[in-house]
Amino acid sequence: MSSNAKGLKKVDVRLKWDPSPWDRPPHHLDIIATTYATDAPHGRPVYVVQFDKRSPDGTINMSRHSRTGQGFGFVEEMTFELDRLSPSFARVVVGVAIHQDDGHKTFGDVSSTGVVVAEGYEELLTDDFQRVAGATAATVAEFTRNASGAWEFREAVRGFDSDPVLFTAEMGSAPPL
Repeated sequence: MSSNAKGLKKVDVRLKWDPSPWDRPPHHLDIIATTYATDAPHGRPVYVVQFDKRSPDGTINMSRHSRTGQGFGFVEEMTFELDRLSPSFARVVVGVAIHQDDGHKTFGDVSSTGVVVAEGYEELLTDDFQRVAGATAATVAEFTRNASGAWEFREAVRGFDSDPVLFTAEMGSAPPL
């Protein structure tokens, strides 16, 4: 959990990967966020933010999006203004999914993958997806509202074998015991 007593305010999630070789279909990865209500913190999300979208209230925005991984450094970015998120939300889960349009691809098939979760200059998580190399999608972070209403961070790197659509339904499930 984050040690910030006042809670998290504005968090960025950045994603990078190397483009596929010139003679292969492009690798297409996406950051995906799901939100959960205070009365239903697991299961079906209230809404999903992905693919150049933003949340209905504007508190979660995809500011950079790539379909190929081409560019310098982190090529995809999503911003979370947790301090503006309605009190009716208790949980936000963030994940990354690989599009499966051109055959089965796992994180192990895509070179130089990386994700950073940061609040300002403080990195809360840096990961390269190696521990979930056989997965096609993975959750990376969970933000939860504590009893005082402050937002806290929990690392949540967990692999899934699903496409982006199915992943949005699965990513909010409780981790296996």
